[in-house]
Amino acid sequence: MIRSILLAGVACAALAAPAVAQTIAITNARIEPVSGPAIPSGTIVLKDGKIAALGPQVTAPAGATVIDAKGGVVTPGLIAPSSNLTASEISGVRETRDDGTGSALSAAFDISYSVNPASPKIGLARDGGITASAVTPVLSGAGGGAHDHADDGVVEEMTAGAGGSGDPPLFGGQAAFVRLQAGDSDLVEGSRLAVTVSLGESGARAAGGSRGASIVLIKSALEDARAFARNRAAFEQGATRDYGLSRLDLQALVPVVQGKTPLLISVHRASDIRLALKLAAEEKVRIILEGAEEGWVVAAEIAKAGVPVIVDPQADLPESFETIGSRLDNAARLQAAGVKVSINGSRDLANLRQERLNAGLAVANGLPYAEALAAITLNPARLWGQADRIGSLEVGKVADVVLWTGDPLETTSWPEKVFIGGVEQPKDSRQTQLRDRYAAPDNGLPIAYR
Repeated sequence: MIRSILLAGVACAALAAPAVAQTIAITNARIEPVSGPAIPSGTIVLKDGKIAALGPQVTAPAGATVIDAKGGVVTPGLIAPSSNLTASEISGVRETRDDGTGSALSAAFDISYSVNPASPKIGLARDGGITASAVTPVLSGAGGGAHDHADDGVVEEMTAGAGGSGDPPLFGGQAAFVRLQAGDSDLVEGSRLAVTVSLGESGARAAGGSRGASIVLIKSALEDARAFARNRAAFEQGATRDYGLSRLDLQALVPVVQGKTPLLISVHRASDIRLALKLAAEEKVRIILEGAEEGWVVAAEIAKAGVPVIVDPQADLPESFETIGSRLDNAARLQAAGVKVSINGSRDLANLRQERLNAGLAVANGLPYAEALAAITLNPARLWGQADRIGSLEVGKVADVVLWTGDPLETTSWPEKVFIGGVEQPKDSRQTQLRDRYAAPDNGLPIAYR
C-alpha cells in the first residue's frame, strides 16, 4: 500500500503539463514589492510571465483575468536560501536521499543531478508560498552542523555512500538553484553555485577530530586547486606533485580560488566564525555563512568582511557546546550591524513553511519588518545570483508572486494563490492528494485499493 501511494504521487506530479501564462490583474491588494515601500492598496498585472505593472493607480487591462484580493497581501514568491528540497524525500530512508555524496567525491558532487522534479514535497513547499530554493548538499558522515542539524541527526547514518567506509569527505559538494513550477521537467535554474564545507565540530570530525586540522586541510585543498589550475597539462601527463584531492574535486574548487564561486560554510561558534573570516581573507575567497548561531557576538566583523549569512531564528537553545550563545535576536543584531541576512526554515522537508514564520519570529525579536520580508525573498535571490529576475516585485521581473490572505509573517495567514512565471500553481501537495483520494465515495473496493 505504501509503495502504491508513493508511486501514485510521483505519477501525478510527473504527468502534470505546464500551463500557459495569461494576463492576470490582482486588485485591491496590499503590495509588498520588497525593493521599495509598500503600496497600501493597489493592482499588480502579470502578463506573459512577467510583472507588467503595479501601483495604486494601475487598472486591469482589457481581457485580463481579474482577481479581487479583498485586502489581501501580495509579495514576491518566497525563496528558501538552503534546503535539500527535490534532492531528498524521507530523512530516515537512505534510498530516498540524494543530498550528500559518498566517499568517491567531495567538492565535485553536483547536487543539480539529484533534483527530482516529481518530488511530492514540491507541492507542500508551494502551498507555503515558496516558489524557489537553493539546494545545498550535506556533509556526508560528518554529523552535527547546520546542514544536517535540522534533519534530526540522520545525515551521518543515511547519506554516507552505500557501503562506503573511511573518513567522511572534507567538502559536501556543489549547490544548485531551482524554481518550483508545476509540470516542468527541468527545475534547475543554476548549478555549481557554491561549494559546501563545515567548520566547528562537524568540520573537525571530517578532518579527523580537530578544528585546527580542518582549517589546514581546507587551505591545503585550495592551494592544490590553484596549482592544478596553473598546471593542468602537466597534471594530465603525470608531471606534477601528488594532490590531496581527485581531478574532479580539484576542478570543482578552481572557481572557488578564482573568486567566481563562494564557499558555503556551515559554522556556529563565534570563534569558528572568526576562523572562517580569517580563512576567506587569507585565501582571498568568497564565503557565505550558514548557521552562525553565535553570529551576533562577531556581527561587526562579519559586516566589515561583507559576508552574507543564512540563519534560523528559532535556533535559540544551547543544543551543543558550539551553540551555547544562541539567542532569538541573532538575526536582528546581525542586520543592525550591517550584515545581509537570509532566513531559513527547517531543512526538514515537511517544514519548509517555517521560513516565513521564522521571519515573523525575528520581527518579534527586533528585526524590522521590511528586512524580514527581504530575508525570505530578495536577500536569498541576491545570495544566489537570481535578483535580476526574481526576489522582488518590479516591472519586467519574472512573475513569481504570492497572494496571501493576510500578513505573510502571521501564523493565521496562508497563500490563497501562488504564481510562478505568471502561471497559477495547483494546490497539489501529497497531503491534499491523499485527502482527495480517501474522501472519494465508496466504490465497493477496500479502502486500500480505491
